[in-house]
Amino acid sequence: MQQRFKATIVVLAVLPIVATATGSRPIALVKDAAKGPSVTLGSFGRLPDGRAVELFTLRNGRGVEVRAINYGGIIVSLKVPDRKGHLDDIVLGHDDLEGYLRKPAYFGAIIGRYANRIAKGRFEIDRKVFQLATNDGPNHLHGGERGFDKTIWNAEELKTKDGVGVMFTRTSPDGEEGYPGRLDVRVTYTLNDRNELVFEYFATTDQPTPVNLTQHSYFNLAGDGRRDVLGHELVIEADQFTPVDSDLIPTGELTPVAGTPMDFRKSTAIGARIAQDDVQLRRGRGYDHNFVLRRNGGGLSRAVRVLEPTTGRTLEILTTEPGLQFYSGNFLDGTITGKRGHVYRHRFGFCLETQHFPDAPNQPSFPNTILRPGQEYRSKTVLRFEVQR
Repeated sequence: MQQRFKATIVVLAVLPIVATATGSRPIALVKDAAKGPSVTLGSFGRLPDGRAVELFTLRNGRGVEVRAINYGGIIVSLKVPDRKGHLDDIVLGHDDLEGYLRKPAYFGAIIGRYANRIAKGRFEIDRKVFQLATNDGPNHLHGGERGFDKTIWNAEELKTKDGVGVMFTRTSPDGEEGYPGRLDVRVTYTLNDRNELVFEYFATTDQPTPVNLTQHSYFNLAGDGRRDVLGHELVIEADQFTPVDSDLIPTGELTPVAGTPMDFRKSTAIGARIAQDDVQLRRGRGYDHNFVLRRNGGGLSRAVRVLEPTTGRTLEILTTEPGLQFYSGNFLDGTITGKRGHVYRHRFGFCLETQHFPDAPNQPSFPNTILRPGQEYRSKTVLRFEVQR
């Protein structure tokens, strides 16, 4: 039986929006201001076994709306205004549950127990070897064949002094996808009136086990499925990245981004260097790499800022995590039809996954990802939406 957590134990604190030198400002839709924040519960269909899937709709007083379901914790839509106040959905996904079941692509889902790749699905803890499911060629990816993205979570609405949200909880049993130990997990999504969407993760275990949780939304700030994302401009707060081998497993090195296509320390379009003849770009078919974030102590630090110049929408991400996986939608190939009939073609969306490093259980020099009994896994990421004048 899955363990439930009380909603009253979570009170999130987030950073205020401050106007930046680039001319960004908080999004505000006056027409919705009087309504205030709200969270409503609805239906999103049923699984083949008859279980109901619940839909939670979060709205703040400025018009921003988040819709999430308890199947995989999937964010099915995220609507924010552009510089003219026009609302648009900026994440890829499907209009109905069948789309998420028919061809899973991790759209908008909670990823676990371990986000990213583990080489050959094998790792060792305390001299004992564990074998996980291998679902990405020879490697384990995003929790295996049936990871956290493909399960029903317990879910309940969350109201705090800072906003409205939904809290997802589940117990991953000992041996699920080959992982040792029972893992009790809580993930909250909270939307506030500063136009911030806050993800907070918490977990405990009864046996040593790898844990690395993230959120896997595909973004297109121009609007879901409208065009490719190559014109989006990024600043990534990283001086190093972790290069990968031909199976996209880190080599263990930390390589400077200077002089490489991985250098996003200054605002650079995704498409500016993506076609360069570079071994790392060839291996990833574009960007599919972990960036080593600069850290300012143990709290939240800025990881990335994105600008979509035609709409003025900006996304800034702050996190407590040491790494950011930037994925440029290289495997989108036009075979998935998403919301409103949009065909998701090559690089029509990108992911910015805050997390620990890939294959860390097999890389002693990487930040530790082994959670032990008596310890608490805690992680926090803030998505901040603004518009540039």
